[in-house]
Amino acid sequence: MPDLDEYRDVWVLAEQRDGTVRGVTLELLGKGRELADCLDSQVVAVLLGNDVGDQCQELIRYGADKVIWIDDPKLEHYQTSIYTDLITQQILKFKPEIFLVGATYLGRDLAPRVARRLGTGLTADCTGLSIDKEARLLVQTRPAFGGNIMASIVTPLHRPQMATVRPRVMKAMDRDTTTKGEVVRIPFYIDPKSTIVKILEIVKEGKQSVNLEEADIIVSCGRGVGAAEKLGVIKELAESLGAEVGASRDIVDAGWISSTHQVGQTGKTVRPKLYIACGISGAVQHLAGMKESEAIVAINNDPDAPIFQIADYGIVADLHQVLPLLVQAIKEPE
Repeated sequence: MPDLDEYRDVWVLAEQRDGTVRGVTLELLGKGRELADCLDSQVVAVLLGNDVGDQCQELIRYGADKVIWIDDPKLEHYQTSIYTDLITQQILKFKPEIFLVGATYLGRDLAPRVARRLGTGLTADCTGLSIDKEARLLVQTRPAFGGNIMASIVTPLHRPQMATVRPRVMKAMDRDTTTKGEVVRIPFYIDPKSTIVKILEIVKEGKQSVNLEEADIIVSCGRGVGAAEKLGVIKELAESLGAEVGASRDIVDAGWISSTHQVGQTGKTVRPKLYIACGISGAVQHLAGMKESEAIVAINNDPDAPIFQIADYGIVADLHQVLPLLVQAIKEPE
């Protein structure tokens, strides 16, 4: 068992794409700053890539005290084995107390491999993080049993304490151009066996059909729509607003719409500027995934629906009467 007193600092994987740090990294730096302040320690961003040095200062502006930076042409594109080797090397050398990774496709691939190499625990898809100051433990909260309960998980005997966190769950700090930090460049070195896989070609997909996590406006629907064939009015409103279509778990489970549209504990966590909830009652599992939206408009014919308790604007009416009027007003303004 490791000597836990040797481990300090909160690390955040600085995930980047095409040389630009992704939004989830900035969100994790904000949460990392909060956790580090509770532990009287530093926030360290770990940045891997090719020609990404300009992003080091950006990470500092969003809350990092230090950036560990590894730069090499072999890091132009993500490769599981290389990233796992390099990050494991740095963790063994510097001994962070906490390591946070975005619950993205990259993070979900990388984090369990790093945890396995280190023989430590990993809590995936967290929606909440806090510190038990007395025990100096990271309390990792995530939905369990199909989203019916929230489980609090700790890693008392091993380090680092690792968690992946969903995008849009945490809030990024305001960008501060006056803050100072340290950049530590680490020489690139890996076991040659880690390069047995070669990337021959990168084929980029076209625009994602559903991109809820980055959407500024979401029109979301629930059982109150009535039937799958009645979703047309939801899609029409979303199209008129340039919005994405979201959904509650109920209608995903019913097969009315694909799971890529699901918002909630067992779906996507979102933080749009405007969230329009149509025919959604407001079960706690759904609210957990969208309650941080800047403005929430609820349309439901049940005045006692829980969704109205968190809505900024509420309309008690039949959505099939209200939405066509909204679409008309958007398309034909006076």
